[in-house]
Formats: sequence, C-alpha cells, structure tokens
Amino acid sequence: RGGGAGRPGRPQGRPWAAAFLPWFPHPVRLTAMFPRPRVSPLRVFSVLLLALGPARTAADAPSFRHDVLPVLSKAGCNGGGCHGALAGKGGFRLSLFAYDPEADWLAITREALGRRIEPGDPGASLLLTKPATLVRHKGGKRLDVDSADFRLLADWIAAGAPGPRDDDPELTALKVTPDGRSARVGDTFRLGVRAAFSDGTERDVTPWVRFASTDETVATVDEAGEVSVIGPGEGAVTAWYSSQIVIARLTSPYPEAVPAEVFAGAPRANFIDDLVLAQLRRLNLPPSPPADDATFVRRAHLDTLGRLPTPEEAAAFTADPSPARHAALADRLLAQPEFVDYWAYKWSDVLLVNGGKLRPAAVRAYYEWIRARVADNTPWDRFVRELVTARGSSVEDGASNFYAVHQDPESMAEDVSQAFLGLSVNSAKCHHHPLEKGTNAQYYQFAGLFARVRAKGWGGDARSGDGRRTLYVEPQGELLQPRTGRPQPPAPLDAPPLDPDAPGDRREVLAASLTAPDNPYFTRTILNRVWANFLGVGLVEPVDDLRASNPASNEPLLAALAAFTAAQGYDLRALMRLILTSHAYRRSSEALPGNRDDRRHYARFFPRRLPAEVLSDALADVTGVPDTFTEIALADGSTEKTAFYTNRSEERRV
Repeated sequence: RGGGAGRPGRPQGRPWAAAFLPWFPHPVRLTAMFPRPRVSPLRVFSVLLLALGPARTAADAPSFRHDVLPVLSKAGCNGGGCHGALAGKGGFRLSLFAYDPEADWLAITREALGRRIEPGDPGASLLLTKPATLVRHKGGKRLDVDSADFRLLADWIAAGAPGPRDDDPELTALKVTPDGRSARVGDTFRLGVRAAFSDGTERDVTPWVRFASTDETVATVDEAGEVSVIGPGEGAVTAWYSSQIVIARLTSPYPEAVPAEVFAGAPRANFIDDLVLAQLRRLNLPPSPPADDATFVRRAHLDTLGRLPTPEEAAAFTADPSPARHAALADRLLAQPEFVDYWAYKWSDVLLVNGGKLRPAAVRAYYEWIRARVADNTPWDRFVRELVTARGSSVEDGASNFYAVHQDPESMAEDVSQAFLGLSVNSAKCHHHPLEKGTNAQYYQFAGLFARVRAKGWGGDARSGDGRRTLYVEPQGELLQPRTGRPQPPAPLDAPPLDPDAPGDRREVLAASLTAPDNPYFTRTILNRVWANFLGVGLVEPVDDLRASNPASNEPLLAALAAFTAAQGYDLRALMRLILTSHAYRRSSEALPGNRDDRRHYARFFPRRLPAEVLSDALADVTGVPDTFTEIALADGSTEKTAFYTNRSEERRV
C-alpha cells in the first residue's frame, strides 16, 4: 500500500476483487492487473462475470417466475418490511412475496430508467449491488457475492432479463420430506422440498423455500430447513415456495414411557376415542380417568344447554347405574327447549346479531330467524344457503339482516369467508398474503359475487331510523379491481369464474360452492366450532383460522369428523351427540403426572372459563336470586323494553 497522488495511505490496487471471484482456483489481487483503474470497479466485476460464466441466451436463462422471484422471496426483498410493503421502499415496490410476477418484472427492468439491471454490465445492476451491499443499502446484506443465488441473478441479467411467459409451466405440487417423522428432544434433521410442474418436470427447490415452525415449543427450523426438536408434542413445519405451502408434521413423544395396556384397555365409545387414543399413544400421554358422575352431568348441561342441572336432574343421573346413561343423557339434553335458547345465542354471536349495528325491529327479526332454524334442527348447509342468498324486508325476512351488518361487497365477502370457511381474506384486499387463502385477484373475484346486492330504505345508521330496509339484487353492476381499474370475473374461492353477463343471483352459485361436500373448509369450520364448545380447545386454534399454515392438532380426527358431519347431512345435533357420548369428553380435568403439560391432545379435560351469560345464569340458579333485565340501551342513547325482543309481557331472565 503506497500513497497515491495527494491521497497518502489509499490502496492503489483493489483487493476487494478477490471476493468477487470465488470460482477462481486461487485468490486474486487485481493490483497488478489494475494498479490505477480508469473504470468503475463494478465494471471490472461485470467483465469478469461475463468472461468466466457460460454465455446465456433468453432460451436457457433462469426463469423469472420460477427462479428469480423465489430468490428474491427467500432473501426477503419482497417482504412486508421491505420492497413488498404497500408503498414499497426507497422508490422500489414489488408485489408482496411475488404474487404479481408481471408487475415485478416491469418494476425491476423498466422503472428507474432501467438502472436496476444492466444486461451488458451485470455487475453494475442495482439488483445485485444493493442486496450484496456493494453499494449502500438500507435493507442490509441479503446476498453473498459467492452464493448460487447471486450467480443466478447475474445469469438472468446477462441473458437479457427475460420476463414471465404465458407458457411458463405452472407449479402443480410441492412435496416435503420427511413428513410424519418421530423424533426425540435434542434430535435434528433436514427437510427437503421438491416442486412438480405442469410440463412434467420436477426439481429440488429447497434452497428457495421459506420455512417456519407452527409451534416453537416443539421444534424450530432454520433458513436451510434444519429442524431442531426442543420439546415434546406434535408440531409442524410449513414450507412456502412460489405462493404454495406444504406441511411436514413431526411427533416428539413425552419422555415417560406408558405401558401399551393402558391404551389397549382404555374405554372407547366411538371413532373419536380411537383417534384420540392413537395420538396419545404416539406421544406417551396417559389418559386421565373418567370424571365422576356429578362432574359429568354438570359439564354436559353447561356445554349443551348453557345452564346447571337442577338438583333433581343431577340426582337422577348419579343414581342411574345403567352403562347407557351417558347416551340417554345426551338424547335428553339435545331435546330440551333450553338447547334452542343456548344455540340460538351461540349462532347469533357468530352472525353478529348486534343492537350496536341494527335497529331493534331488525335485531328481533334476525334473532327469530336464527332461533327458528335451531328449533327445527335445520341442517347447517341449508342454514347457510338460506342466509347467504337472503333477500327481502329486514323486519319480515330476518336473514336479510346479514347484509345490513355488512353493507359493501368487500365486507360481505370477508365475513362470509371468515364465518363459514374459517379463512381470513382481508389481507388480500391490498396484496397477496403468503399464509392466507386467496390472491388479490381472487379477493376481488370473490367480492364480485356480492357486487349486485343492494338495499333501499334504512341507510344503516344504528343510531336512528326504524331499521326497515329491503334487500334485492340488481341485474347488473360490477366491482372494480383497484389495481387494474377493471372488474374481475366473479368466482367463488378455488372455483372457475362465472360469466359476468349471466343473469340471476351470483350468490346462489356461491352458496352451492360454499356448502358442497367436497369443500373441506366449510365442514371443518362448523365442526371445529362445535368441538371447541364441548372440549374447550378446538382441533384448530383459533377456531376460525383454518389457514394451511395453521394445521389441526389431530388431523386424522378432524378429517374423520368432517366425513361424519357430511354423511349425517350436516345435522349438528348428531355431531354433538357423538361428542357427548365419547370417552374423550368424559375425562376428568385432574392432571396425571404424565399428562400435566398437555394443552392440545385431550389426554384430560381442559378447564375453561364460562361465558358471561352462562355464569350469570349459574349464579342465579345457585343463589336463587335471578337477574332481571327489563331494558336494553340502544346505540342512539335511548332504551328498549326487553319484552319487545321476546314477544312476552313479562321480564325475561337472561
């Protein structure tokens, strides 16, 4: 290192170039080659990149869709905290996790006067120099210059940066291995992911997969797919590649071995017990003994009717020595009038029967419609079809108030998806979310099914007016996709689009798609809600979050219950009876030393807080001092007598 002209101590050579040439057999100092360069060091780098690598043409260049975008996704360049943010970063915006390849290609190759890529001078491309921190980059270092990903991007640029093509093969499937592995705490293993494409090709895409653990109390996973088992339980790792997700499940047994005869001799009433016990055996979790009869009869009344048993009801059950007493109790409970009260209240909560959003007459009509369906044991699929296709007067056709609570097509779509499919599509309104169902285009296709739903009369202000409105469907009208300024062809999720000019109510097509037996989300969502009511913890938690990246704690059980529910014609009382008569539901909540840490697998019954309304009634029953509610405060500051809602002159205890 000698002093330069007027710049003492400045290196005359460029030792940094050695870092750019990892494929050279020996480290290179370019001092002799370029003692006082008259060209940009990046230009030197570009020349070497082109000279040392094979010539690339558009025909054999890396695929923008299947090679370049996965590299950017894995590096986090198009994440929500970087250029995938709604407003982008530093004037550069990419679609979130590459949901829009065409727009991404334009942003990379055409915006900023084309400075982001230099096909004749790849080393000067900002797409390389920024993530490698060869020039200042606020996002930090994302790529190493000696990495395969860096070379792939350079090859793509050198080949002319070809964009996505209409005939690009489609990604048809992902497969992760190993799946279903059993491992002990302290074990490590590596996952591999292969992608299959529509042209029949298949390749290893592990380096470009984003891995995440669904339960980090069981296992963690690093960027390369190395799984470390850190605790007992059943967990899963999600593998995300090019907007598809696949799951690898793993089992980490608890350390204390349980004799096989414990499971072989455990009582079983139906397939629920078979599948719960099979999982407990894999996990070395001993099942707790049955609860005593007094505990069980109280539990069953609270979960089915929302009230405590009377002393006479409790005494009759505990005095009954019949082995069939649990089944007989289930039948009696499901036939009680309080069953209708309790489950009408439960479904009213899900469907947002709310005086803060509706006027009193509409609240009453909506609640009475729900209550009548519960009383008639209307199959859940028909219940939902009637609700989704409702029209008419808000005070005569109660189901139409579902569209008074949600008054724009986007809100209607979001709430239908959340309530009946257990899927949040909200994020897709602005961008594609990699862990949720639906792209931005699918969101507007789905919302377009409601574009012609209109109402006249009451304007929707819960603070004023009589609440009378008439819901109807216009023969025309479309919802514009903000990103394109044009309407998306309407379509249910994962279904082909409808003819935009076709007559009729689009919601009828939606209702048929929602409730189709082969729609896994519809059946699983309702059975998961019912299961959580009785067992305290859903097979999927939260109960309305059925994302692919949020797997069930017992997938075989969820699948079997879904098949049972569909086979029973969506008779929810049949599902409830199956649960009530299972030994899984009868277990004591007292923990054994071997199952004390179980929170998801039903080795014991999980205690939980009572809903406020149920607790209020229980306190009134025990003390003999009922609460009375004579008036309800409305959103406009006035009050309404409770008799208005019950069609009774007397006060009603809640």
